[in-house]
Amino acid sequence: MNDTTSSIVHDAPVRTEPGDMVWGSDAIAAVLRTLDIPYIALNPGPSYRGLHDSIVNYLGNRTPQMILCLHDEHAVSIAQGYCKASDRMMAAALHSNVGLMHATMPIFNSWCDRTPILIIGATGAWDAEKRRPWIEWIHTCSDQAQLIRNYTKWDNQPGSVQATTEALLRAAQIARTAPCGPVYVNLDIAIQEQELETLPPMPDVERYAAPKPAQPSSDLVAEAARLLSNARNPVMLAGRCSRSIDAWRARIALAEKLNIPVLTHVKLAAAFPTDHRLHAAPPGNRLTGEAKKLIAGADVILSLDWLDLGGALKQAFGSDTVTSKIIQVSCDAHSHRGWSMDYHILPPVDVYLMCDPDAAVPVLLDAVQGRASKAATNVASKKMPEPEATLTLAGVAHALEGTTRGIDRCITRLPLGWHGAYAHFRHPLDYIGFDGGGGVGAGPGITVGAALALKGSGRVAIGLCGDGDFLMGNTAVWTAAHYGIPCLMIVCNNRSYFNDELHQERVAVARGRPAQNRWIGQRISDPDIDIAGMARAQGAIAIGPVTTLQDMHKAMAQALASVAEGNVCVIDARVLPGYDAE
Repeated sequence: MNDTTSSIVHDAPVRTEPGDMVWGSDAIAAVLRTLDIPYIALNPGPSYRGLHDSIVNYLGNRTPQMILCLHDEHAVSIAQGYCKASDRMMAAALHSNVGLMHATMPIFNSWCDRTPILIIGATGAWDAEKRRPWIEWIHTCSDQAQLIRNYTKWDNQPGSVQATTEALLRAAQIARTAPCGPVYVNLDIAIQEQELETLPPMPDVERYAAPKPAQPSSDLVAEAARLLSNARNPVMLAGRCSRSIDAWRARIALAEKLNIPVLTHVKLAAAFPTDHRLHAAPPGNRLTGEAKKLIAGADVILSLDWLDLGGALKQAFGSDTVTSKIIQVSCDAHSHRGWSMDYHILPPVDVYLMCDPDAAVPVLLDAVQGRASKAATNVASKKMPEPEATLTLAGVAHALEGTTRGIDRCITRLPLGWHGAYAHFRHPLDYIGFDGGGGVGAGPGITVGAALALKGSGRVAIGLCGDGDFLMGNTAVWTAAHYGIPCLMIVCNNRSYFNDELHQERVAVARGRPAQNRWIGQRISDPDIDIAGMARAQGAIAIGPVTTLQDMHKAMAQALASVAEGNVCVIDARVLPGYDAE
């Protein structure tokens, strides 16, 4: 078992002398340690006061170590960011029904992002005779997990200490089995505070581990290999893939052996080097014109768990029949449910490998025959025009690229309107993708979680948040400052919910109404918000507002030096409104 909590500030408790009594929550905490849960992010609440005491006074606040958050949403977002950067699950604790209701959005994010999180909930005593008046009544509800059952993989409210052990083992196993996702175990306060004669024996967690990835059928692999080897104009869509460097190299090797153009998605983590000669178009929120043309002209399409494959085919082919042979490598259908439409458009598929891409790529690499083909033109490597003196998103990108050259970085967030050619990703940790569910406010928490996972690695976590995203989630800054988790947040501040301004303009134009009214109910100004002041008040180094390209370069250099010294830094970059992405 690795003690990974040693690298951050430790809120060390006063030493507790061993006693004769143990409690139900001691056993629950011991199971969390056995599962090797490194951290548990939380906003405190009395519904899990027993577990809280056990983590502090029984475990010494180590494995898991508490990560105190100022909002329940941050607890889940930090856990999501941690896993996105490490491929390792941590826990989040939510106080009764009210904490769970606060955190429903980031739970949905992690569901759509297929991120495993062990969420610990709690409730007042199910036995009404044991409930404290008023507060434990309003914080107890029938079937609490129903609030999130449509976007979690599994939930349980165990009725005994022994049942809780099994529930945690099962939850961890299910969460970590592909397609991964959040799980919820709700703890009765009475079970936590039950006195035990002895601590139950701890399970051998290796016997309850998640199964190894399923391997694809040899017949299907052979058919996929035949199609790819004989293709005239194939294309690879590199979608949801792990942070494994070996899997990254296997994807590159497969692409090079087949001489196949590759597309990636800006909503997803880096899956292929964007400056490779075979990376054919800049990753974007939507398919670029080059990408649509490439897909429409392909005779064979290899989808490695592409996000919304059916939607991509519809963008490329329109209402025409999809003539390409489609090879789908994905086990995501195991998580498709009736409530949420995050399964997207149903794509036509000719060869369906129902497995994780990391399992399929090595066997495909062995099975395919090399293809001779003219070298692909890497449109993504073309230089963007020089940015203007007044700060824009392009200017932020210019400063970012200029000042981080030679530095290992992990971009944890990108704002809407970012052009895929602004920055290159050459390592699976260079970029960890969007939040999954499209909920505004997760950027700061995800950045802190990723920075926690990367602390001590030499890689700098950099989140580029919109101002709306930062303002909703900015108190995650305090958590990073408190625990000494260095990271950089660049707030691309256009003083507006600009995406919605564009929507309002389209509606007004379609209805023959004045488009100049689009700003009403959208602009974040009059007064302007002192974003740097908000960050500074929470213990961060703050810079800004920055309004020119020249000053942005200076701010970035100052910020990176500050982060290298172990600080949290926030830059208020006052960018002109506008989107450069297609």
